[in-house]
Amino acid sequence: MTKILVTNDDGIEAPGLALLAELAAELGETVVAAPAEQHSQQGHRLTTNAPIAVERVREGWFRVHGTPADCVRLGLRELCPDADWVFAGINEGGNLGADIYCSGTVAAAREAALLGRPGLAISQYLVRSRPLDGDGMRRRARAALRFVLGQPQEERGYWNINLPHPENGAEASVPAVCPVDPSPFDVRFERREDGYFYCGNYHRRPRVPNSDVDWCFRGGISVSRLRL
Repeated sequence: MTKILVTNDDGIEAPGLALLAELAAELGETVVAAPAEQHSQQGHRLTTNAPIAVERVREGWFRVHGTPADCVRLGLRELCPDADWVFAGINEGGNLGADIYCSGTVAAAREAALLGRPGLAISQYLVRSRPLDGDGMRRRARAALRFVLGQPQEERGYWNINLPHPENGAEASVPAVCPVDPSPFDVRFERREDGYFYCGNYHRRPRVPNSDVDWCFRGGISVSRLRL
């Protein structure tokens, strides 16, 4: 049976983690090792000069006082050394295009690849003005996971999945493999008394046609193959 290590960067209490663990259990045996606290946008940070406390929350669930990449290192070396896959997510918010360089979720999948296991990161792009259809999110995530597991796996490769947030609960298209958009963010700052405040608009970022950003923004499930 396939064995899956599940982690995230939003913290062990995040609802997206619970959903991903549930969907992973449909595909094999699962072990969850997730950060005690949120580590969003902290990239591939690692703890190498301090102890990393680990608490067993319940059977197969571990709270790790470290980063997402720490969770994968500990998971594959100590907590679940026979894992066949690493799943990271479901992140609250997209990890598209240049996001892959700062995302803790993607870093977890990258760490899996560095340690010789296939990994995937899965994120839910959000438009804050729209309600999120939980059932639709579940269906899309399930379809995306099964799609990726059915693809040929490359040595030292990993995957980045982004679920769309379509208007009016419209159903998303089937998953599609898309290149990662290299376009920069919408980088703007507002000067205030206490310093500069970032005010770029994530949704207005430039995008290359048929890239992961474009596909997801247009309501599709974007799947990108990444390599070390």
